Amino acid sequence: MNSTVASPQNPEAKSTPESARLMRLATYASTGVACTLITAKLIAWLMTDSVSLFATLIDSCLDALASIINLLAVRHALEPADKTHRFGHGKAESLAGLGQSTFICGSALFLVLEGINRMIHPQTLGSATLGIAVMIFSIVTTLGLVIFQSHVIRKSGSTAIKADHLHYKTDLLINGSVIVALLLTVYGWNGSDPVFALAIAAYIFYSAIEIMRESLDHLMDRELPPEDRAMVKEIVHSHPETRGMHDLRTRKSGTTQFIQLHLELDDNLKLIEAHRISDEVEANIMAAFPDAEVIIHEDPASIDERIAVFADKGAV
Repeated sequence: MNSTVASPQNPEAKSTPESARLMRLATYASTGVACTLITAKLIAWLMTDSVSLFATLIDSCLDALASIINLLAVRHALEPADKTHRFGHGKAESLAGLGQSTFICGSALFLVLEGINRMIHPQTLGSATLGIAVMIFSIVTTLGLVIFQSHVIRKSGSTAIKADHLHYKTDLLINGSVIVALLLTVYGWNGSDPVFALAIAAYIFYSAIEIMRESLDHLMDRELPPEDRAMVKEIVHSHPETRGMHDLRTRKSGTTQFIQLHLELDDNLKLIEAHRISDEVEANIMAAFPDAEVIIHEDPASIDERIAVFADKGAV
């Protein structure tokens, strides 16, 4: 059963084909932007020898690598379920995010070492004007990408696009800090260049930890947020013919949420009536979570009482 009704926590969510198209476009856009910025920053770094500018060049190289990984991961994640992957390929996104975080941590460490070396052995920078012009170009280009990625995330909730989005949001701050460092250098504050490089490295490391945490949550099948679980329970209890629920289990893989629960119904209902109520509850849940796969098992309401009695006696 598919639904195109928007969810409360994601009011612009649409059908899966639309989400898939936007996710692909986002990966192409981020790869193109990263390659463009690498070219511009490489020229500027060669002419200025700024270590903070070099830091942003390294970050853009990693962004390009991450974007290429995302492109491949998203393409694989959007493949439909098959005989050997019954739950689809959504975890390819989380694997890509975990790989990205590893690369980013390595780049942060490299920048720390380079910044410390430049503090010990300071060097005079070249044309700061060129470096500032390149940073302004980078900010404008990156801002356009970030706005588009925000739109895609609202539509799809993709972990891989979120990881890329975090990269480029970080880049906006990094590029701004480099402009400040270069301006301070113009006025004789040469020591600010490596200091900003170290600050950039710290922020990159922080970003990597955030990506790693979210990726691990998905790979380890962490439950959906408490507010989402509460929403599922509210939907079930709001149906006039349900008597309760238990054993709610949730997880997320790629853009798909998996929701499983046992639905408690009147003991004497006919099977066809129990199935009708279950279908109605499933439709209501999917109206709130359009990209979810919902599995409902019908139980007689009295089974919950028997389970409680057995639990009190130590039978379960």
